[in-house]
Amino acid sequence: MSRPIELLIPASSLEVLKTAVIFGADAVYIGGEAFGLRAKAKNFSKEEMKEGIEFAHAHDVKVYVTANILAHNDDLEGVREYFEELREIKPDALIIADPGVFEIAKEVCPEIERHISTQANNTNYATYNFWYRQGASRVVSARELSLKEIKEIRERIPEDLEIETFVHGAMCISYSGRCLLSNYFTGRDANQGACTHPCRWKYAVVEEKRPGEYLPVYENERGTYIFNSKDLCMIEHIPELIDAGIDSFKIEGRMKTALYVATVARTYRKAIDDYQKDPELYKKNMPWYLDQISNCTYRQFTTGFFFGKPDHETQIYDNNTYIREYTYLGIVGAVENGLARIEQRNKFSVGETIEIMKPDGSNVEAKVLRILNEDGEEQESAPHSKQVLHVELSETPAQYDLLRRQEEDKEVNS
Repeated sequence: MSRPIELLIPASSLEVLKTAVIFGADAVYIGGEAFGLRAKAKNFSKEEMKEGIEFAHAHDVKVYVTANILAHNDDLEGVREYFEELREIKPDALIIADPGVFEIAKEVCPEIERHISTQANNTNYATYNFWYRQGASRVVSARELSLKEIKEIRERIPEDLEIETFVHGAMCISYSGRCLLSNYFTGRDANQGACTHPCRWKYAVVEEKRPGEYLPVYENERGTYIFNSKDLCMIEHIPELIDAGIDSFKIEGRMKTALYVATVARTYRKAIDDYQKDPELYKKNMPWYLDQISNCTYRQFTTGFFFGKPDHETQIYDNNTYIREYTYLGIVGAVENGLARIEQRNKFSVGETIEIMKPDGSNVEAKVLRILNEDGEEQESAPHSKQVLHVELSETPAQYDLLRRQEEDKEVNS
């Protein structure tokens, strides 16, 4: 049986949620102001969550809310109150890792589907079946599973139990993301949503009897990065993902920008649609997918554990730099009298050539003809982040188009 494929996109804010919806998401996952594992993300207030869910549902897109902390005693009453609030605004599912939190969700808002987070270490079909018997409708596979293992799980679980799997984005160095480093070094618990990403720090080994002698574990001209993993990218393996029986292709990145989300969502949307329309079309368009996916901030890429356990070369990258080829300028709001309203994100000036990024996959070059502030006063540049502007371009954009500027290829520290 051919299973429908869901493209599941992260959103760190209301603006990014709307971008994900317009640029091709079938579903979006977000975090509220508590009980998710991205405390440093902007996250959503109750009002923003309500508006986001209404916007997504108006476009036939689902919204899942993360509540995947590993709860302590003091968390439980707050979890109950939080789920009572969520019951009112009606997200499509809750993403949960903790069995106690799961039980509270089942009691407080049984009408909202419950998905089991990758944080629950879901590595075998018996675990999937256990959660199904508890009332889960979907389980997120551990990142450490191969496609062969996922396919076997699909064959041994109920037909209506869905499999969600990460296919793109950052790979945590700890098993299913359950890392103790952050808590140890900084007192901020990754399993409570406060990870400080110590796996990105520079390390050396010191021998007990030779204090002060720092011995590199693996070093290049930029230092030693013994924990860093390459980013996952499965854009070249859509057929294998579908063949494994995965229902939802999940993109990592709940702290990413609208530009990143738009780029990745648009690229995977087209790749999935092309393959389902004609596998030969998918092969033909592969250079376009690879070019587009390289247009957003990224580390070096890997296929993770999908084709077996990765070795040093396929998982650990040799520097801690990103390659950023585009700068995000803003997303187009209303367009009136040829003027596009944007909340500007990075500096640009009259006379510059920028790019209009459209949800259909096209990119249109346009010259900045005029920049007006909210009072209608003209200005030569837009230097202040989050300033509301009205911009006239040589090509008129549509609402929800994204404006960006191409930069010379460069490396910046992560």
